[in-house]
Amino acid sequence: MRASTTRYSLPAIALHWLIALAIIGTFFLGWTMADIPGITPTKLKYYSWHKWAGVTIFGLACLRLLWRLIHQPPAYDRNMPQWQQNAAHGAHALLYFLIFAIPLTGYFYSLAAGIPVTYLGIWPMPVWIGPDPELRNILKLAHYWLNMLLLGVFVLHVLAVAKHQFIDRDRTLQRMLP
Repeated sequence: MRASTTRYSLPAIALHWLIALAIIGTFFLGWTMADIPGITPTKLKYYSWHKWAGVTIFGLACLRLLWRLIHQPPAYDRNMPQWQQNAAHGAHALLYFLIFAIPLTGYFYSLAAGIPVTYLGIWPMPVWIGPDPELRNILKLAHYWLNMLLLGVFVLHVLAVAKHQFIDRDRTLQRMLP
């Protein structure tokens, strides 16, 4: 059953934009730190910030998924073709998968590299696996390619929003604005 409201709730909107901004910042931080040659204090600091951001994004994603499970999203515009609704559902499902899979692959990559994660430099995260060079390489590639997939889906998401805003002139964007 679809919700009768035409807008997302304020907590859903806040989580959407907070997670989106955190992911964008973390993506660029990851890109930047990976380009720093060698092991430097700056690179190590960026790695710590990147891990902390990943743990934060994972926590926010858990809150967002919980909120989504107990609150119906607003219905699509009745003039939106069914194939576009199906595409939106598929893209959103993929985005949800990626906002969980990317932090998890990064976390397990760090553990497989023998580097435990200490959130904010204070709270040690559980160490569920030990160092494993082969698994480390697999997780590093998975983390990278999942990020590239996220980048592609993000671009499609923004293009779809732009199409609805400027071509269709429907109220799709307003559903997610405060």
